[in-house]
Amino acid sequence: MPNNTTEAKIFTCTQSKDLAEQIATAYGVKLGNVITSTYSDGEFQPSYEESIRGTRVFIIGSTNPGPQNLMEMLLMIDAAKRASARHITAVMPYFGWARQDRKDKPRVPIAAKLVAKMLEAAGATRIITMDLHADQIQGFFEKPVDHLFASTIFLPYLKSLNLDNLTIASPDMGGSKRAYAYSKALKSDVVICYKQRAKANVISHMELIGDVTGKNVVLVDDMVDTAGTLTKAADLMMERGAKSVRAICTHPILSGSAYERLEKSKLEELIVTNSIPVKQGVKKLRVLSCAELFAEVMYNVHHNQSISNKFVM
Repeated sequence: MPNNTTEAKIFTCTQSKDLAEQIATAYGVKLGNVITSTYSDGEFQPSYEESIRGTRVFIIGSTNPGPQNLMEMLLMIDAAKRASARHITAVMPYFGWARQDRKDKPRVPIAAKLVAKMLEAAGATRIITMDLHADQIQGFFEKPVDHLFASTIFLPYLKSLNLDNLTIASPDMGGSKRAYAYSKALKSDVVICYKQRAKANVISHMELIGDVTGKNVVLVDDMVDTAGTLTKAADLMMERGAKSVRAICTHPILSGSAYERLEKSKLEELIVTNSIPVKQGVKKLRVLSCAELFAEVMYNVHHNQSISNKFVM
């Protein structure tokens, strides 16, 4: 059979299994068989239990820290290369280590660039990801990068809420571009929070630029880690007269005391995707699936069809 008619095969890293199963179902194929053996010291070895010679392989796995998620992706890519896969696409709903995209002080690494080079060295021929922390990370790769926007998932949900006096907010200056894009699509106002950090994950001061009196506010960000910024911003906006505050964050890292902060906060709800597994049964957490988005893009990539409509913010 000619290679261009061979169906693609989809495999998953351990932590993204639930999402990968949803993607495979939406794509219309069964998830490929991979067995991971683990040594007593923690070293692990993935093994493809079916032939992938000459095929396009999609390997699904978010690389949020700890380092084992990234290492598993690298080993899966290397194994596929050595098994003579024709194309190896790393599907990374969440591209970890992306906050280190530049030298913000002396003697620190640019981890996002290092990760890009490791993925290419392992054998990845294409990257598919969603809502990178910094758009310029695409330029760290010499291979094609399909950078999808979760706005295609979030915007229909926001419109279904039918909120009056809607205002989009950015929790920091760096997210203002994203906030303006959402406000343009929803024809709403924009406000911006200005924050100063004492150190990573610790906010020393926050101010609000704009008026939220009587407004239904939706905070927009690419990720939520400790939830300190979001909950502080929500409290500030309610103090300034907001009618309600919601938040949209693509990647729910939710580390440390994030879940506790979320439950105690004045946020109506935190709306996220399932790019990273989350704790079940959290009342204020609403999870929207990104499986159909990735399945459609993967199908179009394999069949050499356009995916440009998924790049619309």
